[in-house]
Amino acid sequence: MNNEQPINTDSPKDWHQETQVSWNTNASIWDTKMGDDGNDFHRLLVRPATEKLLGVKVGDRILDIGCGNGIFSRRLASLGAKVVGIDFSKQLINCAIGRTQAPDAIAYHVIDATDETALLELGENSFDAAISAMVLMDMAEIAPLFRALTKLLKPQGCFVFSVMHPCFNNPHITMVAEETESNGEIQTCCSIKVPKYLQPTITYGLALRNQPKPHPYFHRPLHLLLGEAFRVGFVLDGLEEPAFPSDYPDNYLLSWGGNFSEIPPVLVGRLKLLAA
Repeated sequence: MNNEQPINTDSPKDWHQETQVSWNTNASIWDTKMGDDGNDFHRLLVRPATEKLLGVKVGDRILDIGCGNGIFSRRLASLGAKVVGIDFSKQLINCAIGRTQAPDAIAYHVIDATDETALLELGENSFDAAISAMVLMDMAEIAPLFRALTKLLKPQGCFVFSVMHPCFNNPHITMVAEETESNGEIQTCCSIKVPKYLQPTITYGLALRNQPKPHPYFHRPLHLLLGEAFRVGFVLDGLEEPAFPSDYPDNYLLSWGGNFSEIPPVLVGRLKLLAA
């Protein structure tokens, strides 16, 4: 990763445009890689934890924020939900529409999740729940979304989000492998070195190793990430930190997998509004 810069909350629009260009450029390869059901990161970590906190009921109307090629929208529809999937990438929305076999259950829209006005046009008090699966760290600003969610959700609604774990999977970490000897045997111990955490930063990175254009990651420590939600009246009432099982095969020694079974690469949280 390169070009690390502190997040400038006063002028996020240029970074927002850069992010949009990146995801439109990468849409095709991302769609091919994730397919209809996602990769193991999604299937084993993100999806189970999100569904546990969400508790989908048949007939629930759910907003999928940053739906990409519709992986989670389709999953929610299969569980009986009525889904509205939005993304600011027209190319990804086209991929989602092309992969959706039951169009009556999902409505896709090209909507910018940083545009509070556009979000509110979806209808106030019209969603039982909202999700954003691995999206917030790709957004130049998140305050407009949280403000809009206070109006979009029904009184008992919730917002379930997943992000790269800010503590253990931020853009500044280094994966470390060390050899130690114990009782005459050489053992390999894998760990995470975290030189930076508290300073919010923007860093280019690759979600997929072969994507054509790096995209900006917006690292926010927990007090800033959750602080935007707390500021508008949300409370955190559910939390999951999924990790790969110890017997999960590692494609590389220093890659997320069984070697890091005690370190969660993902944080999943559930937010609800304080009662009026």
